[in-house]
Amino acid sequence: MSRPWSGLLSEADLEIYEAAGFGRTTGLGKRPALLVIDVQYRTSGSADVPILEAMKEYRTACGTHAWAAIPHIAELVRAFRARSFPVIYPHVARKTGHDVGGLASKMPALLEVDARGYEIVQEVAPEPGELLLSKVHASAFAGTPLAGYLVHLGVDSLVVTGCSTSGCVRATVVDASFLNYRVAVPHDAVFDRIQVSHAMNLFDMASKYADVLATRDLIAGLDAAD
Repeated sequence: MSRPWSGLLSEADLEIYEAAGFGRTTGLGKRPALLVIDVQYRTSGSADVPILEAMKEYRTACGTHAWAAIPHIAELVRAFRARSFPVIYPHVARKTGHDVGGLASKMPALLEVDARGYEIVQEVAPEPGELLLSKVHASAFAGTPLAGYLVHLGVDSLVVTGCSTSGCVRATVVDASFLNYRVAVPHDAVFDRIQVSHAMNLFDMASKYADVLATRDLIAGLDAAD
């Protein structure tokens, strides 16, 4: 079976992880929630164009990498809504003043985004009543009330989508696993700027923190959670 990291690791590398027992699957619980992280025009760009072209609009944009994932994210949003499972939108808040911190020197492009850049992409936009959760750090749990909302909603597992695979997605997945949530990451519904980073972070999450699978397989498994 082809995985995003296929061809990037040697047989010896894979043998080590298999011998260690990494990468077991856990499945979802009875009431999963969908996290749609940072799917904003600042991370996608306004059009499906190559990344360097998209970066002329927003230096943080991922271009075609984002637009390849967005239809899969939209499919998951529809599937969760159809089953009355929670859909939650952690998203980057506009960074000003004390929120900026050390990010200004590390990633100055974060400070160059206009108001439209912070809007959630129309194809996956929230419906009235769905939770929008602003954040200023990578993890959707860091400095936000997300954990409390999940308890209130009776959520027992998470499906994490969005951007970037190596940044906010991974940070959220790691924190969720530390809180004992079962986590799934649909590899075609997350995106990043560099594909090697995307693939290797998916491998690491699949080995230690989450089930990593295709959107179609994840949706097929949702029926077991109904």
